[in-house]
Amino acid sequence: MTTDGSRKAHDVVDVVALGESMVTFLPTVPGRLADVPSFERAIGGAESNVACVLAAAGHSARWVSRVGADGFGDHLVETIGAYGVDVSFVRRDPARPTGVYFRTAGDRATDAHEVAYYRAGSAASAMAVDTVDLDAVRAGRVLHLSGITAALSGPCLDLLRELTAPRPGRPLVSFDVNHRPGLWRDAAGARVLLELARGADIVFVGDDEAREAWGLHGARAVREALPEPEIVVVKQGRGGATALDKGTDVPAEDAPGTATFVPAPNVDVVAAVGAGDAFAAGFLSGTLRGLPVRDRLRHGHLMAAAALTVPGDLATPPARDHADRLAALDDTAWGTLRLGPGWTEAAPRAEEEVPTP
Repeated sequence: MTTDGSRKAHDVVDVVALGESMVTFLPTVPGRLADVPSFERAIGGAESNVACVLAAAGHSARWVSRVGADGFGDHLVETIGAYGVDVSFVRRDPARPTGVYFRTAGDRATDAHEVAYYRAGSAASAMAVDTVDLDAVRAGRVLHLSGITAALSGPCLDLLRELTAPRPGRPLVSFDVNHRPGLWRDAAGARVLLELARGADIVFVGDDEAREAWGLHGARAVREALPEPEIVVVKQGRGGATALDKGTDVPAEDAPGTATFVPAPNVDVVAAVGAGDAFAAGFLSGTLRGLPVRDRLRHGHLMAAAALTVPGDLATPPARDHADRLAALDDTAWGTLRLGPGWTEAAPRAEEEVPTP
């Protein structure tokens, strides 16, 4: 640490997340973007979301990026830093603006929404091997990346290729595919995402993404296409998630007990935003703590449930002891667990408690 409390590049933190964050404008009333009279300001960014959730959950986290030398950049740095995230290595770009976007109140995971991005030529698109502090980026036990960054510019793609390349002493690389077809100019994006995923140690991908980007159906096909990572997590939405260790022999999809599958708890959804980032944060938290794969998946589901039960991308995570109690439930109790708004702040109900012998 330096005398002003900021970290040095070589200070090891639990997680470093690199990627673009944008200022988000959310409508104050439902309706088309053309009709909404006013908006409320928030923040959005897959990688910074992960860093914020992990910091709120008690881990040391660093966000590395570039923002404009403007008020929106100030807002991003101050807001993300307020979660306890180290923002010392966020660079300010005087020539490029901070990205912003507007969205309607609908579910952005479906067609019932509109999103208008203003990120072309943003400060983050100028991230490159020679414009970020690589020592600061690599000074984490885990380095979390996503496919969104690769789509921003050629230099951003080169940076991700550098960070996912095999090298002695590199951190554990976590990669969330985050396939966004609108960010890619052609079908080459899907091949790039597959290439980057194969260079990672932990991969998160939705089964819908794998079908759309790679034409792959089911966890077995995804694992076969990604033989290199130590673990591949295939998210199946409301159904749950499957984690496949390296070398796991996964037979037919209907054969039980061949991989670690954990169903998602029942959730009273407020807004289906931010859940994927929160899931990754929960799984990485469990990884950092050395938990079994089943419990890593359960912590991923619990963090996702926290995000799903609030209106925005970021939610206060459950206290660690509360989450640990829920993650330790037997399969029957886990299967009947139901989580609604405010559950992270409330004391566990009797039916959520770990049964005492």
